[in-house]
Amino acid sequence: MADDKTKLGSGDRDRVAGGQDYEVEYFARKHGISPDQVHQLIKEVGNDRDKLDEAATRLRADA
Repeated sequence: MADDKTKLGSGDRDRVAGGQDYEVEYFARKHGISPDQVHQLIKEVGNDRDKLDEAATRLRADA
């Protein structure tokens, strides 16, 4: 389902929508990880963007 463009500024940018391929792809490129790793992180820590950023940084540091 596409984002509802009539609800701009509704504050959902603090979450990563795991079901939206473009969001997963963007997050994966941003952190240099695979989309599968993004989905795994979402399962582990939830879809809170700050927590995912931290987990992705740790993942990259461990590699």
